[in-house]
Order: sequence, then C-alpha cells, then structure tokens
Amino acid sequence: MIADTENRKPNHTARQHWMAVLAKTGPEELEKAWRFCKDKPKYRFLRAPETGLIMVRGRAGGTGVRFNLGEVTVTRCAVQVEQGAIGTAYVMGRSRRQAELAALFDALLQNSGQYARLKSEIIDPLEAVQAQEQKQEARKVAATKVEFFTMLRGD
Repeated sequence: MIADTENRKPNHTARQHWMAVLAKTGPEELEKAWRFCKDKPKYRFLRAPETGLIMVRGRAGGTGVRFNLGEVTVTRCAVQVEQGAIGTAYVMGRSRRQAELAALFDALLQNSGQYARLKSEIIDPLEAVQAQEQKQEARKVAATKVEFFTMLRGD
C-alpha cells in the first residue's frame, strides 16, 4: 500500500513549468534521465498510459476568430509513488514510456526533499537543450523571412 504523502504542495506555476519541460522532452532523453536518477521509488499506475486524440484550435492571424486546426495524438498517464505523490503527464505522440516517465518525474518533483536536486540535475539541463533548439529554429526561420512592401504609384 502506498503511504500518505508528507509532501508540501508545489507552487502551481513551478509545476506547470516542469510539466511543460517534461512534456516537450523526447522519450530517449527521459529514459536517460531515469537511468541516472537516484533512489527510484516504487510506483503504481492510477491511469496506465493510453493514447487518444485531442482537437487543436488556432486563431486566424494569431488573434482572430478561433477555428479547429485538426486532431493531435496524445498519450496520458497518472502514477502514484510510494511516498503518496501523484504525477500526471500528457505528451504528444504515441510513446507510452514517455508519458510514464514524465508522470514519474512529476510525482518526484512534488517532494520538497528531492525537488532542488531533480530540478538542477534533470529539469534545468532539459530546459537548456530545449531553449537552444528553439533558438536554432528561430535563426532558420529568420534566415528565410521575406519582407513585402508596396510601392505607391502616383496619379
């Protein structure tokens, strides 16, 4: 049986942040982080990884009227570690293991005794890699940017 949690409630914004980093991290990187994780807890599935579809919405011009862009495959999972914390994850794609590991890290990060170590050893490096990839993508996009202008013809 899993014991009641003695963990403090995480800061809502901090949890949103680490969950976003975990959701954007690929399964290989999460697996590598899990291999190097110390004191792996026992856990049980509250919701085994399952794959489904969600509707993605967009806005015309980024600010206009909402419209349904299409469906995206998502895998979700919920686990409870032996200390009692419950971790959840939603990841794009069909990787059941990615959703499982993201949920496990979510549960572990809610433990105040492990938070600082896990944040510095796992979340911060993953976030740095994601920021670097985003900068590279922005440079590629900027290199192909085209400026359109209209010349006014006189009457």
